Parts: sequence; C-alpha cells; structure tokens
Amino acid sequence: MTREFYMREALELARQAAEAGETPVGAVVVDGAGNIVGRGRNRTEERDATAHAEVEAIRDASRNLGARRLDGCALFVTMEPCPMCAGAVYNARLSAVCYGVKDPRAGACGGLFNLFMEPLDRKVKVYGGVLEGECRQILTDFFQEKR
Repeated sequence: MTREFYMREALELARQAAEAGETPVGAVVVDGAGNIVGRGRNRTEERDATAHAEVEAIRDASRNLGARRLDGCALFVTMEPCPMCAGAVYNARLSAVCYGVKDPRAGACGGLFNLFMEPLDRKVKVYGGVLEGECRQILTDFFQEKR
C-alpha cells in the first residue's frame, strides 16, 4: 500500500471529526506489515484537550496490539502533529510520522520546530506533504463554515 492509501484513511476520519463539529484531523497507525492497527480523530470538544487524533490512534493501536511500545509502526495524520502529539509518537516508539499539511503555528515536525531533529536516543522519520492539498482543503472548508 502507498502513503496516499493510508492518508485517505486518515482523511475519512477527519471528515467524521468535521461532521461531529471537531477540527477535522484524522490519524491511523500502520504496523510493519501494512495493517491499520489504530484509528483516531479529533475529539477535543467531546472528551478533553488531549483527545487529538494522533493520541486517539496511538491509544487504539496500543489496545489492539496489547503493547505500549509500537516499534516498527508509522503514524499517518492529516495535519502535522503538535508538541504533545509528537511527544506521544516518541514515547510510543513509532518509527515514522507521515503528515498531510504543515502547521506553522504549532507543528512539531518542521512547521514551527522539529522535535525529531533534537539529539534524542532514537530517531523518528518524518514525511510531510502527503495528499497536502486534500488535507488543507478539509481544514479550509471547515473553518469557512464556522465563520
């Protein structure tokens, strides 16, 4: 499967978030064999400030795999992770982050700064711009409707 395939899965979750009145961000965790093992969408209005799509997907993957360490797994998310979510990626031991649209105000994978360029004890690969136009459009449409 391609990065675009997994990002389309994340985009579907972002659409579900928008329909629920949440900022439209969706995420999936994919294992080394290419299976989607975790899914998440923003639920901050519904739950609490930590219920970002990335954290929800990581929690789901951990439950499904019965492990807190997600070595060899990758996160696909429609918007660049914030510092909290980048920290969750690191602590869950994910191998890679693939995101759609950069977040210049709060992105921690290159938008504002890049946590993974720091001298950490393990590396996380970062790939940006996957289906960037589609990821940007869902956010643009959502916020235009809010105004």
